[in-house]
Amino acid sequence: MKKLLVATDGSEHAKRALKKAIDLARKDEESVITLMYVVDGETSKSDVLQYGDSDTASYKREKKLQESVNLVKAEGIKANLIIEHGDPEEMLIDHANSNDYDLVLVGSRGRNKFQTMVLGSVSHKLVKHIDAPVMVVK
Repeated sequence: MKKLLVATDGSEHAKRALKKAIDLARKDEESVITLMYVVDGETSKSDVLQYGDSDTASYKREKKLQESVNLVKAEGIKANLIIEHGDPEEMLIDHANSNDYDLVLVGSRGRNKFQTMVLGSVSHKLVKHIDAPVMVVK
């Protein structure tokens, strides 16, 4: 595997998807794991309320996700972090289909409404609309 995309939100299911991606990436020293987190409107609002302003919310979000990036890099694997705002399904599908990934990994459930529904409508939509193979990790 060379180019892996991991949909993440910091949940335990997303962390398991990341661990699976790391296991796969270890087999090819040229592998790159891209972690993508999409902030939906509801999550964005609650983060701003929790942290007081959008800059602080963005900083806290990135700091939290940077832990996952550091985990990948600690294994000697190249890593990228992408944080977008919008509809998680649409953003993931658009990004995955525009960047020629070898595999897209997603946790079966997570923290926000995107991940909560995953094994139902969201994962089905990702599997159906992403051109690359999609692995749903339990």
